[in-house]
Amino acid sequence: MRVRPLRRWSALFVRAALIAGQAVPKLTGRPGVSTRMLTTWTDWRMSRTIPQLNARSTDILRQIIDGYLMTGEPVGSRTLSRNLDIDLSPATIRNVMADLQDAGLLFSPHTSAGRIPTDAGLRLFVDGLLEVGNLTEDERVSIEAQCATHGRSLQQTLSEASRVLSGLSNCAGLVVAPTSDSPLRHIEFVSLAPGRALVVLVTEDGSVENRIVEVPRGMPASAMIEASNFLSTRMVGKTIEQAQRQIAAELETHRRDLDSLTQKLVKAGLATATGKGPEAALIVSGTERLLDDVQAVEDLDRVRTLFDALDMKESWVKLLDAARGGEGVQIFIGAENELFSVAGCSVVVAPYRNAEQEIVGAVGVIGPTRINYARIIPVVDYTAQVVSRLMS
Repeated sequence: MRVRPLRRWSALFVRAALIAGQAVPKLTGRPGVSTRMLTTWTDWRMSRTIPQLNARSTDILRQIIDGYLMTGEPVGSRTLSRNLDIDLSPATIRNVMADLQDAGLLFSPHTSAGRIPTDAGLRLFVDGLLEVGNLTEDERVSIEAQCATHGRSLQQTLSEASRVLSGLSNCAGLVVAPTSDSPLRHIEFVSLAPGRALVVLVTEDGSVENRIVEVPRGMPASAMIEASNFLSTRMVGKTIEQAQRQIAAELETHRRDLDSLTQKLVKAGLATATGKGPEAALIVSGTERLLDDVQAVEDLDRVRTLFDALDMKESWVKLLDAARGGEGVQIFIGAENELFSVAGCSVVVAPYRNAEQEIVGAVGVIGPTRINYARIIPVVDYTAQVVSRLMS
């Protein structure tokens, strides 16, 4: 994967450059990639404590974060003295590391250990120091081929996109699927238990939706078949909204032709079909990869909390809202993560659009804060572009 710099400087980094008396670069960024600024409170707090990030401090911060993202281990002064391009003693490096720690950009997990970045340090790195790669032509072709729609339903295509994201990122892949506006192909009632039935809705784009309805106890199979036939005759080939008024009117006309139990079932099925279901569905692949980074009990608790969050509708509604909140890729790091409110996790998400260029869903990746941002950002970005083309 070829690498080129991402010149997206956060307000924090710009302020640091000004304090250091350095020229501030033009605020430009890679098209299609945008990153969130620090929260107002954090930005204010850092403005009171940030040291002068001259070239030496910046290089040391970059080396520490690069090392941490690669190994997950604290980086010490001796390691830095061997890797830095400039000749500095371990004592000088420790002084710079102490300044960066005082600024809230680094911290030491143990007294005698090296340093690892804080969430604020990672944010500064992602916004201003990260070199984001370009996908190779082979990688682009691979993503397009794996997400191809030939012979697949929309649900299958989006599920494959989720698997692609997981495989290329080595994290969990996320896809928020849109609600289907496609005409119905099939509707059927299936008995589940006394007083309950399953309404199976199949649309022309291959989406399948199952909804449970309450039905009168003792309802015979013949009533379910008759209700299925009645609705199928009037709904197949139309969207649910298109068929709603027609069926409501025809129920009055055909009241004598349908027994009371069948009428109740038709009304229940119609209400279920036209009722507002979830606005979208979350497709998750590779959740087992989140366990690869578990190194302690608290890490396992964090992953369990994340699994619970992924099962909640509010979480993926937030994911879609975040994608709508800005152009291109959005990056949420650690404690600033508003999507799942789980410290120690990062989310990279991008929206995809339909033929009318409306945002209808999102693709993304979730993993530990030390994910490979340089790799994952272009993967999420391009996958969103591919899905948008397929949706068109």
